[in-house]
Amino acid sequence: MTIVRTSLRNFFAHKGRMALSGMAVVLSVAFVCGTLVFTDTMGTTFDKLFGDTAPNVMVSPEEREGGGGEDELPSNGRPDTLPASVVERAGEVEGAETAFGVAMSMAVTVVDGDGENIGPTTGAPTLASNWTELDRRAMKVSAGHPPRGPDEVMVDADTAEKHGIGLGDELRTISVFGEFTSKVSGIAEWEMTNPGAAALYYPTEVVQERLLGGGEVFTSVAVLSADGVTDELLKKHVVAAVEDGLSVQTAEEYAAENQEDVGGFLDVMRYALLGFAGIAVLVGVFLIVNTFSMLVAQRTRELGLMRALGAERRQVGRSVVVEALLLGVVGSLVGIGVGVGIAVGLMELMGLMGMNLSTDDLTIAWTTPVVGLVLGVVVTLLAAWLPARRAGRVSPMAALRDAGVSADGRSGTLRAVSGTVLTVAGTAALVAAGTASEAGPGSMYLALGVLLSLLGFVLVGPLLARVVVRALSVVVLRVWGPVGRLAERNALRNPRRTGATAAALMIGLALVAGLSVVGSSLVASGRDEVDRSVGADFIVTSTGGQPVTPQVAESVKRLPLLEHVTEYRYLSGTELRLPDGERVPGDVSAVSPTYAQDVRAETVEGELSEAVTAGGMSVGEEFATEHGLGVGDRLEVLFPGGEGAELEIRAVTSAETMIDQGQMYLALATAEAHIPRDLMPLNMMMLGTAVEGGESAAYEALKAELRSYPQYEVRDQAEYKQLLEDQVGQLLTMVYGLLALAIIVAVLGVVNTLALSVVERTREIGLLRAVGLSRRQLRRMVRLEAVVIALFGALLGLGLGLAWGVAGQQLLALEGLRTLEIPWPTIVTVFLGSAVVGLLAALVPAFRAGRMNVLNAIATE
Repeated sequence: MTIVRTSLRNFFAHKGRMALSGMAVVLSVAFVCGTLVFTDTMGTTFDKLFGDTAPNVMVSPEEREGGGGEDELPSNGRPDTLPASVVERAGEVEGAETAFGVAMSMAVTVVDGDGENIGPTTGAPTLASNWTELDRRAMKVSAGHPPRGPDEVMVDADTAEKHGIGLGDELRTISVFGEFTSKVSGIAEWEMTNPGAAALYYPTEVVQERLLGGGEVFTSVAVLSADGVTDELLKKHVVAAVEDGLSVQTAEEYAAENQEDVGGFLDVMRYALLGFAGIAVLVGVFLIVNTFSMLVAQRTRELGLMRALGAERRQVGRSVVVEALLLGVVGSLVGIGVGVGIAVGLMELMGLMGMNLSTDDLTIAWTTPVVGLVLGVVVTLLAAWLPARRAGRVSPMAALRDAGVSADGRSGTLRAVSGTVLTVAGTAALVAAGTASEAGPGSMYLALGVLLSLLGFVLVGPLLARVVVRALSVVVLRVWGPVGRLAERNALRNPRRTGATAAALMIGLALVAGLSVVGSSLVASGRDEVDRSVGADFIVTSTGGQPVTPQVAESVKRLPLLEHVTEYRYLSGTELRLPDGERVPGDVSAVSPTYAQDVRAETVEGELSEAVTAGGMSVGEEFATEHGLGVGDRLEVLFPGGEGAELEIRAVTSAETMIDQGQMYLALATAEAHIPRDLMPLNMMMLGTAVEGGESAAYEALKAELRSYPQYEVRDQAEYKQLLEDQVGQLLTMVYGLLALAIIVAVLGVVNTLALSVVERTREIGLLRAVGLSRRQLRRMVRLEAVVIALFGALLGLGLGLAWGVAGQQLLALEGLRTLEIPWPTIVTVFLGSAVVGLLAALVPAFRAGRMNVLNAIATE
């Protein structure tokens, strides 16, 4: 109990010094708990949606790869359907109360009166369907009425509010079967959380005729059970009543299938966010180690007196561990609460992006606070173990000395040697990754190199501090005269402390630099690839994955200013029969003969222009090597829903490309001859080349032709390259935002180190003031010390990150990322920004140092 009381007294006596270390625990735990609460809440939202809207039994077309029939976005714009007779047969089975057909399509674009697409921009679908009992479970009509006539439509309230849609407004609906206009007859509000989709409801006949291609067909049939009938029993009766080839699911099975699809996305999000939280935790470890190391050093006389009074080494070490335990518990509990706030903030952010998540569904599983508490406590205890061990080694004679715990020269030498060995090993692994001939082994070398080089730099940091800080001081500090010299000596007084403080900042900046190199190289490689490979003047693509409708495709092909137009259709579900009879899946695209002009794909054998003519095809280099194929060999292509065709391999495309790497091509005419018309995929994109000298006019004509179809965009080569840059930039911005948490924790480490260092040097500061150092000079000394430590960490981090980035780019060169580009403006900005970070981190410690009373400081024990 004496040890516990002593620990409690020390903890509360130094609560100001503990606060910043506690913030590291709070932020780390908060980010982890916030991620878990946020993703669990999203899971709960979708679970309620799928569970509440699922009928007792759902009948749908045979499930395709990736999900149920009506949930797929069809490449031909025609959802899979089943005949209306299934409704009658399913409704008549024993145990069924009623059955009704659901007619729905996601291959639609709805445009408001201003010509704007009212669909979501978050990747969520636009759902166009008839109004059924299932929809009444999820929504209520808040204004007007459901559609009654062929020219009416009802819109969900979120979409209506976002786009300013009201009763009586006209909406234009575009599908592969044409387009039509409807007046808004009603607005329906979600009675549960809206997952972000745009929902529009039309009369059943309109959906069948204009969105499904005509005839009495549905995309699924919902069957509701009579009282006392289980879903499993009803399913058994329905299976016996309907024809083979249909998927029959209970409510539980239907909901589980949809939840599995969403679960994959949520898992990716969860693990990505937890990865960044892990980085923040790692950075926080350095802060906690530094804090307790400095506290142990400052309490050397106190610990020596405890030993002189009979305390054992184990008891002294245990007192430090108890303080760490208190810090971990308090920080974790606060972090759990902050994490819930972070989750609510993320929900609000998702709402701004179009996915509304209600706090009514806020889900805090019992495991979340347990994980947060265990994480915070374990990390804090592990970080405090070395300082606690060092505290236990304080001798009773230390009470007679006015000095900190002496450095262990043997451990310092061992640290330097092991750090050097790890750094060399990490460098060798990075070189191996950069020179690897295959992506698989190269990725393992890269991961090993990153880990070993990071550990090596952390261990060798104190040794580097002696060299690098002196070099930085020549440029940064010595221009400030004696004050700069004092700041330099303070930074070098304890190289281990300086190295640990800088290491915290180093980790975050290394990741920033590495990702910047990969991102810049990706953009540069994309630009070079477009310049080298794309011969077309214009590219027509969809903004939301919608295929190019036939009417739009015909409009593009009719433009007189275009010399030629190339069509590109992806044949999903295609299989290949190898010469030995084995069947393998293949990524096959059907293209116009002019594709070889518009995309100058490199080949290792043969010519692509020959491959995209009748009777020919191309294969990728890796596929050809794997199966021992070459020009002149023949493959049987088994088309989805059609027949097979034996084609000759006339080209093998290079694997060193970013555009359609590994893609196989065949002539569009070949696909049209063997795939039924209603199953033929639509164009995923179209390429156009203008007549000589008519590029500007053709561009304006294309823009004008597609102005009324906002789901499509026309880009020239410059705009396409800008699109690549924007996409990579958005991704990097998001990553940098997440890494900012780790950098914030690192900044707290600099603040804490300086604050404790000021306390540690109280008498020294008093003596400096007594011999003439002004308050202004004293504050400048502390600020300069912070700047040089921050620049030291930045130099290590940026150097390490550049090595990671270059190795990563060389590895990705195997996938076509062949251009290395170092983003020097970003690197220089980050380096100079680190000096600003150091200045900001030093504001409070410098202010406190300047306020010290000279006499009291000199008299401090």
